[in-house]
Amino acid sequence: MNEKPVELEKGSSRTALNADSIKELWSKTYNTEGKPDWSHILPYYDDDIYFRDSIQGLRGMEEFKAMTKRLTDRSNDLKMHIVNTAQQDKDIFIEWEMTIKFKKNPSSVLYGSSRVTLNEEGKIIEQRDYYDLWGDIFDNIPRFGKAYRRFMKRKFG
Repeated sequence: MNEKPVELEKGSSRTALNADSIKELWSKTYNTEGKPDWSHILPYYDDDIYFRDSIQGLRGMEEFKAMTKRLTDRSNDLKMHIVNTAQQDKDIFIEWEMTIKFKKNPSSVLYGSSRVTLNEEGKIIEQRDYYDLWGDIFDNIPRFGKAYRRFMKRKFG
């Protein structure tokens, strides 16, 4: 993929998405003083976006925007470090570390990855996030984290 501007509605343009531009855009999204801000990246999503993660699956821009608003509203301090990006054809893979600050507990780091798929117009038509929500959070709860890991290893390891 190239980085030439792509025509958007009403004569505006944006940089074509690729592994490098995704890394730059996602870094801006989550590193805005603890509150995520999707305003600069939403134009890169198709109106028929399909999003899936460990918690939910949703379709369409309205549902996607509602999900991003919920995350913003309940986040006191949320940051994301992009570790790696790679691209194969229209699929871009992002490895990330997300740091979440909870009210009574220390910060927790979630380790995960995302796959975004581009459509013919170069917009994100699908996003699939992969992460171990409970394990990464439980690791930071005193005494409980070790017990959880022992249980998981005994049952599934």
